[in-house]
Amino acid sequence: MANPPGKPDFSDVKSGSTTTAPAPAKVDFSDVQSGVASTAPPAPQAAATVQTYTVAKGDTLSKIAKKFYGKSSHWRTIFEANKDRISNPDLIQIGWVLKIPPAKD
Repeated sequence: MANPPGKPDFSDVKSGSTTTAPAPAKVDFSDVQSGVASTAPPAPQAAATVQTYTVAKGDTLSKIAKKFYGKSSHWRTIFEANKDRISNPDLIQIGWVLKIPPAKD
């Protein structure tokens, strides 16, 4: 089959590639050791973050516990963390900002 006029003829082109550049040397990792070494003192364990919650209309410690811990029976955890503010767990006030400690496993 003849090439149309003006079109290049690539019929004798073969695929593949060659190079004259030398092959790169293989990297030797035989002396690498795993582990961590440091002269710095270990970082202190991060304290569990205490969240806060602002009491809204209709809230009870049980409802708040259900929201944060999944169980309303954990209301005492919130009460204990907020004894400086709450004297009676049945009488919390709208607008109070309560500390919500991390869940105990």
